[in-house]
Order: sequence, then structure tokens, then C-alpha cells
Amino acid sequence: MTGPLRPARTTASIEAYVAARKAEAIDAERLRALDRLASTIADVLDERGAVDLVFICTHNSRRSQLSEVWAQVAADASGVGGIRTFSGGTEATAFNPRAVAALRRTGLTVEAQTEGANPRYEVSGGGLRNPHACWSKTFDDGANPSSDFVAVMTCSDADEACPVVAGASQRVALTYVDPKVSDGTDAEEETYDARCAQIACELFHVFDEVAALRR
Repeated sequence: MTGPLRPARTTASIEAYVAARKAEAIDAERLRALDRLASTIADVLDERGAVDLVFICTHNSRRSQLSEVWAQVAADASGVGGIRTFSGGTEATAFNPRAVAALRRTGLTVEAQTEGANPRYEVSGGGLRNPHACWSKTFDDGANPSSDFVAVMTCSDADEACPVVAGASQRVALTYVDPKVSDGTDAEEETYDARCAQIACELFHVFDEVAALRR
């Protein structure tokens, strides 16, 4: 992104958006994958009292960024403490502006903090306890945890490219179709909104399940 910083724009009530996502049905096969992640998180919380989640995809531009944000929103809103979320790629690019725009349309506040080829953003609202910083980086960047984290692989390419994620104590695959397939088409906005909604829906399920497992 270049040019002057632009104010965040929101077009929805985040409360209504979250309520709609939590009411959506999830198919049985996908539920099994989500519940495996929830069980992993609950087990690590029971053992250590805290969990670092690092969402990983190839470019750390779309799916892993959306997952990082929604996981932190869902954890905080569900009352599950001890969760910190991060993301990274096998290479760094930038938080794609189409994905940023999709987040803004949910009602979250997303503000650019820097300019340049790889700007930093701050996300707030939706029950987040603290503003959440996002920018593209490799998964082994110094800003991410280097040991004892749960690696969540959000794309099959990254999953195959990283047979071993150094420092991860657990590894879970939760892959999503890349919304970039619609870039430059009439379906672009709809596709990004659908992927954003899917990730939000699924991660709210994960943290509701974590909360239930720890009661």
C-alpha cells in the first residue's frame, strides 16, 4: 500500500456479524478438524496455562492473517484466557488490502499504522482485550514465538513446504481455499467476505469448544 494513510471504514455491526457467524452450520467433517484444534488448545492450556498459536500459510497475506485476527477475537470474546495469536509465512509479502477491507466490512476497526510495501495495521473491537498488531512476516520472525507454540497450517502449500516447523510443540492442519482466486474479478469482494466469514465462524466454534472443555 502506498500513498497517505486512510481512516478505517466499517460497514457492519461487529456484534451482529459475530452473532450471524455463530449461528451458521458447520459440516461434520469440518467439525472434526475444528474439534481436534480445540482439544489441542485445551490440553496445552491445562498443561501450561497459556497457548501461543501461530497461523502459517505461504505468503502471510490473507488466510493466516484473517485466522490470527479471528482467533484472538474469538478467544477474548469467549472468555478463554492465556491465548496469544500470531501468523507467518514461508515468505513475507504484505497483509493483502483485499483481506484488510474484508475485515473492515465486518465492523472491526482496522487502522494502518505505517505506510510502505508491508504496512502494519492495528485491529480493535469485537471483544479484543487489546489492540492487535498485524503485518506480513515469516513464521520464524523474531516477533513470533520461537518455541512451545501450536502451529496451525492454513494452506496445503505451506503444510507441504514445512514438513517440520522448528519450535512448534504441536502442529494442526486447518486449511482454507485462498480467496486470491477471485482477485481482479467481479466476485472478488464476495469471495473475500465468504472466506473471512468462514474463518470467523470456525474459530468462534473452536474457542466456544475450548471454553466448554475447560469448565
